[in-house]
Amino acid sequence: MEGWPTPVSTSYSDPGQQQEIDLVEVRKQPERSLNLAPKKATSPTEALEILRSEPDYETLISILDFLSEGTPDFDITSPSTHASQLVHVLVTDIVPHYWSILLESDNLQKTRNPARRSDLALFLSCLRSITGLNAIILSLKQATQKSREPNKNIGGGKIQDVLDRLLQVMSSLLEGDRTIRLISETIWLPSDISSKQKVIWNEFLSVVAGGRILGTCAEADDIANHLNKNIRDKHWISDGSLYCHWLAQNIIYWIRSIPLDIIKELVSVLLINHQNDPVRFEKLLSGLASFEQRNLIQSILQLISKEFFSATVMPEDSPSWWKADTEIISAAAGLINQVLGNQDLRKKQLIIWLTDASGAGVGESIAIRRASIASLASSKKDMEVIFDKCLQQFGDQLYIKHTPIMQQEVHTQVLLLSAGYFNQIAPLQLGMMMRSGAHLSAISNRLAASSPRARFLGMVVGEALSALVDKGDKVMDFKMDDMKSPEAKWYKSIVSVSDSIGPLTSLMSRPRVEVAKKSQPQAAQRSALSKTTQSSSKTVAIEEVDDCDNDDHELDEDDGKLVPYAKPDSDEEDSDEDPTLITRNKLTAPVYIRDLINYLRDTENYDKQKLALQCAASLIRRKASFGTEVSSHSEELATLLVGLQDKYEMDDFQDMRLQGMIAILISHPAEMGKWFSKTFFDGDYSLSQRAIILTTLGLGARELGGFEDSDTSEASKKPPSSFPSQTLPEAMHKLYAERPFENGAVDLLSTELSNTMIAPMATELADRLTGPSILKVRTFSSRMAVEKKRKRPIANSLAKVVAESFFFPLTGRFVTHLKAFGLSRSNVVFQPYLLVLFVKTLSLLLHASGPSTLSLPQMTSELWDLLLGLRTQSIGDITVIEAMLFGFLTILDINEDKRRLVMENGRQMLETQEWIETIFGRVGAGGSEEDERVRMLAAGCLIRIREAVEKYQALLLGDLSSFQN
Repeated sequence: MEGWPTPVSTSYSDPGQQQEIDLVEVRKQPERSLNLAPKKATSPTEALEILRSEPDYETLISILDFLSEGTPDFDITSPSTHASQLVHVLVTDIVPHYWSILLESDNLQKTRNPARRSDLALFLSCLRSITGLNAIILSLKQATQKSREPNKNIGGGKIQDVLDRLLQVMSSLLEGDRTIRLISETIWLPSDISSKQKVIWNEFLSVVAGGRILGTCAEADDIANHLNKNIRDKHWISDGSLYCHWLAQNIIYWIRSIPLDIIKELVSVLLINHQNDPVRFEKLLSGLASFEQRNLIQSILQLISKEFFSATVMPEDSPSWWKADTEIISAAAGLINQVLGNQDLRKKQLIIWLTDASGAGVGESIAIRRASIASLASSKKDMEVIFDKCLQQFGDQLYIKHTPIMQQEVHTQVLLLSAGYFNQIAPLQLGMMMRSGAHLSAISNRLAASSPRARFLGMVVGEALSALVDKGDKVMDFKMDDMKSPEAKWYKSIVSVSDSIGPLTSLMSRPRVEVAKKSQPQAAQRSALSKTTQSSSKTVAIEEVDDCDNDDHELDEDDGKLVPYAKPDSDEEDSDEDPTLITRNKLTAPVYIRDLINYLRDTENYDKQKLALQCAASLIRRKASFGTEVSSHSEELATLLVGLQDKYEMDDFQDMRLQGMIAILISHPAEMGKWFSKTFFDGDYSLSQRAIILTTLGLGARELGGFEDSDTSEASKKPPSSFPSQTLPEAMHKLYAERPFENGAVDLLSTELSNTMIAPMATELADRLTGPSILKVRTFSSRMAVEKKRKRPIANSLAKVVAESFFFPLTGRFVTHLKAFGLSRSNVVFQPYLLVLFVKTLSLLLHASGPSTLSLPQMTSELWDLLLGLRTQSIGDITVIEAMLFGFLTILDINEDKRRLVMENGRQMLETQEWIETIFGRVGAGGSEEDERVRMLAAGCLIRIREAVEKYQALLLGDLSSFQN
């Protein structure tokens, strides 16, 4: 209000510091504008001018936001003239005025919202570079030099306060075990010149490891203690032992996060190269701690699988399938043998990797397991240990019930491989182990499992091992059709694999083995080939169809000649004032898949990019069943579409890209389902790109299941309200509305499905409240009306491939990543945004597969265990809770056989009931719309669970008593 007094200045002082009586430094608080918005910069020059003009706090944060985000031509962490000037101003002008305020705001932020990035972290991010370190070191040296001058306390701040403040900045800047890695990433930018990077890197090593930081900070801390009247603790940055401990932690963390490219170069130069030097590699490896050696060995195994082996190796009908790539396998075994170096500790680590619950290269081809076991095959002791551990694990009931089936398949391969080598070394000992109780109980537990896939693996292992030790009519034979399938024959032939350690010459040229994918038996292939030949012989002409042009020009067949069109009076394209902008040579729509790939690769041509996206879905669907044009390029097409960027800000870019990816998935679901699942976890993609992969799997699976969701993508893009005042301005709406599109379709489907599943329960409850059933009048519908409402049966093509190609690859890799990295949000796969979409995608897959799917019990068990494992991760995140509740509701709805569900998953049901009751009581009524939705889902789950518990209480009695105890 006008006339009220306004403060002229405010004095700031630190609580723990005494103020001198004669001379007191009065700091003027930066004026906080009440009516004016904070100033914003659009260039580094403007930012420098604003920082020099004593900005207020809001303006400072705005400038720091601009500097941290950077521009295409400027990065404050990269050494340059503007960066040096800006960092100098931040250290010399901003730190004296705002450091205490930034510390206070950081402490307040930690108490209110720890997940949000504080202003202090934003400020430090602008200084976390070699330029920032040098600026702080220079200021410390200047303050140290000034402390030696006479009359140092007259005028300005006290020297000890300046030194303490700078030491606090340096300590906060370097604190943590990720600092060296973060600064190194700012140095080795892909866009910088290599010579410049080497110079900056040497400067960084001199500053951090050469003693400049430690020496300068130790001297400054000693002077500050000498000048201060009160005795205080030294900063860790000036303590030699603490600094060395910090440096060691940073180096250890950096080694753990070394990318595969560095390991690839290391292995290539020291081992695979013609002038290989295994002695140097052995010296390097032996200098690491045991757990670091384990991480390096696992990284090398991952590198070998990625670089030299095919990503997809599937069963063949031929029993000698393994002989096609013995040379490359032997070379890889030789490389692994050199890495092991005849060290018992490293061999033990490799054995643990082969037999561990999350090891053995889940999702990779059998080639990496063949090479690993071949490197150990010469040792009878190692083969016995691997076989014994795998056999005990294979028959464990908890392992059978709770381990993802994808992991069980990998361990089955390891078991059969080790059995084959062990039989070659000690056949009598293998026979004795086969007649032991461990083998008999393993096969019995497998045959008693509820999962058909688990029983299949048990029968395969039983027949394969029996064929090694038994003769004649004593060989185990289950006499089932499944055991005569190509896949069963492939599994049983694994015991005959015999690889050896060979030279590394095959790896020097870096070939990539391409093994035939899962195929039909040869007779079936010849039949299919003959049918293709017959159908192709009837082809009269090949017509080029333009799907992108809807204008059809038809010719009158009665006319004997072509009638030319009349010359137009004017050309619409000539109306442009600039004749250089007129495009005469228009692109034609791609007719072949190779043309589509070329268009997608040409990212500098807007017309090709737009035309390719418009025609991708229709062209892929049309060519899917026409020869091998799509199947030969499916992975390449999918890679291009997943990594495509909206460089030109096209309308409907996300929808066109999504429809193209769905078309690829639909064309070859068995192969591409596994590829998309692997790419989601292993690919180097952003959150948005990983989200669209999950959306592709969810929507594609529903289409295979016969559900009509063609309008889902369009509906997901519509705002929740069409009233203009409830939407952001166009530019801001586009910025914030683009990202959630990828999971918009999945969210819409999950909402519709949950409402559909809850509606019958609500109707039944409302019916009970209206009175006794005897007093109600029942109306009968005509037969025609009933038939009209009855849904027509739909063909569910998804049920055949959902388990092996969609569901199990996702759950198996998720569990593997969970055990390897934990549920830390630093891992991109476990970000809440992706975690919600991942859980909902699995629920959609389960729902689309239908209640008659053979693998439903195993899918239900894996999804239930996965959801229960996320209970801790869901604390404090309502979106994760909602996704979990939708998953539980889907499980309870799609499993129509409640008796089987209670018998096989009784304990999970009781744990779920207890957790949901806690959620229902914690989320109060009358809250936000999101809270009400969570309560609705929780209520629906509780109703379904209690109905099953009341009906089959006798079956749950044993589980209930042990659960309560």
